[in-house]
This record gives sequence, structure tokens and C-alpha cells, in this order.
Amino acid sequence: MFVKTSLLVALSSAIVIAASPVVVVRDSPINIPLIKRFNARGDNRTLVERDRERIEALHRRASNVPTTNGLFAYTVTVNVGSPPTEYNLLLDTGSSNTWVGADPNRPHLETSTTTPTGQHVAFKYGTGEFAGVEVNDRLDLGNGLVIEQQGIGAATFSEDFEGFDGILAIGPVDLTIGSLSPDSTTPIPTVTDNLFAQGTISENLVAVSFEPPNSVSDTNGVVTFGGVDSTRFTGDIHFAPRTQVHNSTLWWGIDQTLTYGESTPIFAESTAGIVDTGTSLILLNPAGFNAYQAATGGVFDPNVGLLSFTPAQFAALESLFFHINGVTFELTPNAQIFPRQFNTLIGGSQDGIYGIIANLGIPRPVVPVFNSAFVNGMAFLERFYSVYDTANNQIGLATTEFTFAEFN
Repeated sequence: MFVKTSLLVALSSAIVIAASPVVVVRDSPINIPLIKRFNARGDNRTLVERDRERIEALHRRASNVPTTNGLFAYTVTVNVGSPPTEYNLLLDTGSSNTWVGADPNRPHLETSTTTPTGQHVAFKYGTGEFAGVEVNDRLDLGNGLVIEQQGIGAATFSEDFEGFDGILAIGPVDLTIGSLSPDSTTPIPTVTDNLFAQGTISENLVAVSFEPPNSVSDTNGVVTFGGVDSTRFTGDIHFAPRTQVHNSTLWWGIDQTLTYGESTPIFAESTAGIVDTGTSLILLNPAGFNAYQAATGGVFDPNVGLLSFTPAQFAALESLFFHINGVTFELTPNAQIFPRQFNTLIGGSQDGIYGIIANLGIPRPVVPVFNSAFVNGMAFLERFYSVYDTANNQIGLATTEFTFAEFN
């Protein structure tokens, strides 16, 4: 599931459904549009380099919240304060601090609902940075999703967020620890935490539905706070506990093995990594990537940073199987190919066939604590429904009508 323009945020009321502990199904979801935008950058970095910079920033220093550096960004329109100011914020499961004011012409405005905290907040990103003060304020996501006294960073300086107003973060709350000063050990309750604590939602979880891209701008996704939307997935939702492997456990991390075709191991042993909406591709560590390249015969194209396949190689491509907590999720050959209508946006040839499996390639001397073997990014999430369950410390995945669809 990969949204390409608008996602929608959903929430509502309730029937109980299956899976590993109990999850709430939202049969009448409240939809809040998330708008997909082409994330143009004025530089020569490839899509893979942008993804690597994001993941390196994630692991280099956990207190530094990473930005969305991919080809497409997904934003939700929110209102802050009373009277309200409207902001367009990036949706991100890989960070946990919500902030506004990236556009100096649209700063946070103090209103009757604003409470200063006396705390400063600052972040360094893969390619940019942000600094400001932390306030508590009213955050209105629309359609009745209102949070009183949400912790929000009010930027006084930012870099590399052109075209956006900040971030709406739905990652684990522990990622906020270290982001404030002088209270560096104090966590900031997330948007999902506060929706639950204030009784707006009945379960402390968020679910995301993406679809494969059809255009540079379209509304074709949903985010559901407090439950899952049964119209967005097929079959059952299968849950896996968050990994306990440091330091993938800081994010929405899981353990998985990986097989190409029926018997070619990519990760023969269970290994830890993360699920991340802010990463465009599926990234494997060098050993896994080399095994995948050898199995497929793809040739590295330095112009785009991805594997390139001939038509014959594409025709012979086999499925990639993700084995997660006893359940197998199939990524079809078609789903392993970058959407060809967007080839020229990444510097590729119009008729080229490029893979969405890329080399994570971050050496330990650069990031000493780095030990995530993979990142299941948007190229994975556009084919599967995902649930981020804070209350039960687990991640859920399910197939959708797009899992086996032919888009590329």
C-alpha cells in the first residue's frame, strides 16, 4: 500500500476483532485526508541515498527525529490553537515529536489555548535541522479528532523542509526522550497517546493503509486512529511483537527472515529491522542485498542507485517471502519493481525496469550502534495493511486488494 497523495486518517467506534491481543475494527471510520506530494529536492542525491541518510540519522542518535526524504511525502492538514492556524504536516511512523513552523511565514501562533512549557527542542536530521520551543496546545486533526494540550514543537529555525509546515509523528513515545532541554529525560506523549488518554479513541493504536501510486498526486490511503478499518484489508491481521534487538526496538521494529522464491535464503536467520513510512524503498543490509542481487541477476545502475532488470529477467523474477512471527507475506515480482511511470523522476530511463530492493549499506564505523538488517519502507507498505499497536507493543500486517495487483 503506497499512498500517493492523500491518505486518510480514520477513527470511530467499534466492534472487536481478532488477532493477537484484541483490536478494534472501525466500520464507520472518520476519514481525514492525507495529501501525497512529490517531494522534489534541489540536489543530485538518488532515492537510495535519501533513504540511507534517513536511516543513518535514525540510528546515529535516537533523540534526533528523522525527516521524510523520499520521492513522495504524505501530509495531513491540521489546525493548531484557538483561533486556529492551519498547517500541512508530514505523516511519519519513524519519529514521535509533532512540530510546526517549518515555513517561516507560517510560524506557531500563541493563542488562548497555548501553554508554554519552558522547554527548548532541537533536532538534527539526515539533511536538515530544526530548533524551537516546546508548547502545549490544541491540535485539531479534523472530523472530531481534537487533542487538548498536545506537546508541539514551535520552530524558530528549520532547514530542508521546503513546502511543508512540520511533522505529525506517530512513532513510539520513547523516541521523544532526549529531545527536550533542560528536561532531556522527559518523554512527550504522542498524538496517539493523547487521543487515547483523553478518551477520544478506545484503543492506543494507529493503522495505515497505502495503495500503489497512480499519479504524482492522488488521494488513495487511510490512517485510522484507535482501531482498524475492515474495508482496507483482506483476511486476518497477523501481529508480531516489537523486536527486542537493540536498537531497532526504539522504532516500530520487528524480526523476520526472508526467502527469494521457494528456497533461496536472503536472511536465513531471524534478524531485526524496522517498518517505516518515511523510507521509500525496501532496504536490506549488504549481505541480504548481495544475496538478492545474485538470485535475481539485476545489475546496479549508478544513475538511479537501484538494480536494473532486463525484460527477460523481470519475466523470470520470483516472489520475495517475508516470514514474520510464523506468518509469510508474499511480495510479488510486480511489487518488486519501481513504478515505471515515475522512472524519469528518479533519473531513470522511461522504459527502464528498476527494483525497489536496495542496499542499506551503512557501515558500522559510520553508525557504531547500527544493527538493523532491513527497513520495510513504503514499497512494502503499499502492498500490506499495517497496524502500530502501542498498548500491546506489537505490529500487525494484513493483505489488501493491492497485495497481488499488477501496477508496474
